[in-house]
Amino acid sequence: DPSGTFVRLRLNLAQTSCLKRAPRKHNCRVVENKRKPACVACFKFDRGDVPEVLDKYYNCGPSHHLAVKEIKQRDEAECQAVEAAGKATDSLYLPGMFAFARGLPD
Repeated sequence: DPSGTFVRLRLNLAQTSCLKRAPRKHNCRVVENKRKPACVACFKFDRGDVPEVLDKYYNCGPSHHLAVKEIKQRDEAECQAVEAAGKATDSLYLPGMFAFARGLPD
């Protein structure tokens, strides 16, 4: 994509038995019977030497007042908007994009 790099991530989170303030342990076990939210994240980076974020969207876990289908539709719409970031037609001029005609003689 000439306007930048689009990245979409889908992550499943799980609660572990490790404490937040404890030093990081590599043998943390997953706590069973806990809610395991799913996260969707979309990012659009420009094509510079040091890429910057043009737009982003992330959502973790279902909202209690929305159905799962509505959440997926909203996530998809938001990610499509992020993917379109930087594609404005006025930000890039290509030869032949505009045409000018001389006025008709009187």
